Amino acid sequence: MYKLKDKVAIVTGASKGIGAGIARQLAADGAQVVVNYASGRSGADQVVADIDAAGGTAVAVGADVTDAAQVAALVTAAIDRFGRLDIVVNNAGIYQLAEIGDTTEELYRRQFDINVLGPLLVIRAAAPHLGKGASIINIGSNVTRVLPPGSAVYTGTKGALDAITGVLARELGPRGIRVNAVSPGMIETEGTHAAGAIGSAFQAWYENLTPLGRIGQVRDIAPIVAYLASDDAGWVTGEIILGSGGMR
Repeated sequence: MYKLKDKVAIVTGASKGIGAGIARQLAADGAQVVVNYASGRSGADQVVADIDAAGGTAVAVGADVTDAAQVAALVTAAIDRFGRLDIVVNNAGIYQLAEIGDTTEELYRRQFDINVLGPLLVIRAAAPHLGKGASIINIGSNVTRVLPPGSAVYTGTKGALDAITGVLARELGPRGIRVNAVSPGMIETEGTHAAGAIGSAFQAWYENLTPLGRIGQVRDIAPIVAYLASDDAGWVTGEIILGSGGMR
């Protein structure tokens, strides 16, 4: 059963990691997917190739989510290519940890621009094209529950995104548009490998405090997003779903 059949989705930051997994999952469930990327064109093309090979439909579209003109072009590309828009997944994001003494204006602005301004610009551009039954899913983080030292800026961005999710659920609800968030715990991705987190003492600490006893995989998060995007979640809005193996 293709629970997202005939639906069209944009997934931002979908050239790798969680975003790529979400794009593949939505396509497997029947959606036509716009795979957004900022700089990783080759990765986005590979995601599209994987979807095509599995019998799905996708297209890669480059856009910097902090640039309003590029975001507008991203949404226009989705409408021009597929004729409609039903699902928006705000996954694009970055993290850079720093203790307060090492926190800089540049670090603050870059993370807030991508993690907070980006979703706002995408939703603003997409909203006029969304109808009753549409779904917006913001990808947050369980750092807002765990509050790890050295993450004041990053955790601040995800706390802001949680608040935005609640506000826009109320604002867009009268139009039948649902807005929810998924907050992953530590997930094994290219990013966590590059950051040195995989195999580290931090991973061991995390797993020790996680009821399910492991870190997450992309396959743990993508189906949660697909559920929220589907009509199965038609009575769910304004929720923040933890995908963290119980770590909180």
